[in-house]
Amino acid sequence: MKLDRPVTGGPCWTELGTPDLEAAKRFYAAVFNWRPETDPRSEAGGYTVAHLGDAAVAALSPLYQESQPVAWNVSFAVEDADAAAQQVRAAGGTVLLGPMDVLDAGRFTVATDPTGALFQLWQARAFPGAGLFNAPGSLGWVELMTREPKQAEAFYTTVFGWTVNALERYTQWGVAGDDFGGMTVMDDKFPPEVPPHWLPYFAVTDVDITAADAAGAGGTVLMEPTSVPDGPRIAVLRDPQGAMFGVYLAAREG
Repeated sequence: MKLDRPVTGGPCWTELGTPDLEAAKRFYAAVFNWRPETDPRSEAGGYTVAHLGDAAVAALSPLYQESQPVAWNVSFAVEDADAAAQQVRAAGGTVLLGPMDVLDAGRFTVATDPTGALFQLWQARAFPGAGLFNAPGSLGWVELMTREPKQAEAFYTTVFGWTVNALERYTQWGVAGDDFGGMTVMDDKFPPEVPPHWLPYFAVTDVDITAADAAGAGGTVLMEPTSVPDGPRIAVLRDPQGAMFGVYLAAREG
């Protein structure tokens, strides 16, 4: 992505909801060399921040509700979570949780777009979001998977004011023209039970080795390493608990 820090309207954080926090810590440490630190405060509920060096890059957390899916979720930065939640509703989305304060870190909302894809809003206070983007092991791209691209485009450009770069094969999202993600139309290759969703991509130095490392640590390679025409080499993986995520060759993101 062309963003190198959290900016209003752009992706600022990604977090995993998992039924086995300890297993997730081991898996992602093996794949990305993350150093997980679990917040010891009881009110934090086991929330764990993964680091590369001193930089926070992602979070791992237990499932807090029975209905919560095992999945990676993407948060977008907003200046006012309450106003943004109202914009989500007005544009046809649904607010599932919040806005609510998260200790002293910020204000948080969980929502779905009109096509059914879940995402999060983050109004920063003490915690601005990821301290590193685009470097190996950190977030470098986010992709919306949806069956209704026109409806999705109308929603996100209304709520966040994103710019749209409609390439021949791929639609890319941006903040003031700085692309940070894209949109893939879910066709018949996607099983009907797979819902629309946001998929985070993490940068790596070697996609093939990372895919092999993930498989060796108990994960699954859903899409074999592939070189995208006029784009990077990518793969889509699934961790042992079922959460999907992508990887791409660092410094060559679309």
